[in-house]
Amino acid sequence: MSSVTPDQPSRPAAEAGTGAGPGGRNGPGRRVPAPRGGDAPRSRAPLAVAAGVAAGWAAVTSWLPVVVVLWLFQASEDAASLIGALRAGLAGWLLGHGVPLETGAGPLGLAPLALTALAVWRLTRAGVHTSRAMGARGSRSPRRALVAAGAVGGAYALLGVLAAVLVGAGGPEVSPVRAGVTFALVGTLAALIGAARTTGVSGLLAERAPAALRDGVRTGLVAGLVLLGAGAGAAGLAVATGGGDAADMIGAYRTGVAGQAGITLVSLAYAPNATVWSSSYLLGPGFAVGTDTAVRTSEVSVGALPAVPLLAGLPRGPVDGLGAGLLAVPVLAGMAAGWLLARRLVRLAADGREPMRWAPLLGPAALAGPVAGLLLGVAAAASAGPLGGGRLAEVGPVAWQVAAVATAVIGAGALLGAAATRALSRPAARP
Repeated sequence: MSSVTPDQPSRPAAEAGTGAGPGGRNGPGRRVPAPRGGDAPRSRAPLAVAAGVAAGWAAVTSWLPVVVVLWLFQASEDAASLIGALRAGLAGWLLGHGVPLETGAGPLGLAPLALTALAVWRLTRAGVHTSRAMGARGSRSPRRALVAAGAVGGAYALLGVLAAVLVGAGGPEVSPVRAGVTFALVGTLAALIGAARTTGVSGLLAERAPAALRDGVRTGLVAGLVLLGAGAGAAGLAVATGGGDAADMIGAYRTGVAGQAGITLVSLAYAPNATVWSSSYLLGPGFAVGTDTAVRTSEVSVGALPAVPLLAGLPRGPVDGLGAGLLAVPVLAGMAAGWLLARRLVRLAADGREPMRWAPLLGPAALAGPVAGLLLGVAAAASAGPLGGGRLAEVGPVAWQVAAVATAVIGAGALLGAAATRALSRPAARP
């Protein structure tokens, strides 16, 4: 006669509690696998609550650094206060999303792209968390990804309207409608990136897209990022060589260590803007630092500038001598991307024991130009804006010029690099 001890439950009871059978455990100590295409069943918060919490956390984690930086910056004027820093932080947070501020000196619309990148990253994570909360992980459902992103965008829009109302009550004038629309677009698009990855929609789209389209988009993004990296290096070198002027500008504020740290951090927040401007300079269209000004490889025409350390790296005149080699950087970026594309396709052809044909190679290489042009044009548009009225009403590059030149130059470079690599590669051996 068998007996059952407290430590050893009966077999039927153990199987009932552990889910033996189809979809459950096949034996003690083995967990029930989660259903494919979604999260394990569990009680979930309503979509509105999940999206609101995720959007709110994204807002707080991107707003608090602005408060700290601007509180330090206010120390340069001996006007640092907690209430002032909180209000200024809200204004800077709105500006980082591309919402212009109407000040007594004119409109302020030059967004610090470092803050923009931080906000987009946090919103991407909000899309991830909301998708998981609604049980859509791995579902590969475009509808559920759009629902999660739309919910985050709607909640974020409400936060943008609230911030605009609070800032406008005794501070710079901000349009709540403009803030709501901008925050809805930014929040939805950024959250959609995270939701698409979490649900698997991005992988689904990649699988269904033609191979030439995938290769062209990848090559264009690589070329654009290489050129932005070159722009970052050139901007950093220019600021480093003008380090004495930058130090003099910081010292001119006659503030303490906290104020100097704030000025430096504000300058770093605009470092991505300088990267895009430097890339536009390398491309040829250049950028402006005020109305009727131009900073190009062939011309440098600027007037009186504000005492901003980041502007200490502006070139003194047109390039000459060895500096003319900078003109080849965009073409080299395109050639490098085309070289990587050709190497990959040649290797795949060799693995399949097939000859490498020209059409699958030149098509993606030609597509790389428009993709890189779109990327750099959007970056140029985001990096530009007014710094007030009068002379500083126009600061930054002209987006359409950057996009057009990048499309032509990088497209030609990618075609040249891909064709040269294909021509110099040994044909695949016949089986």
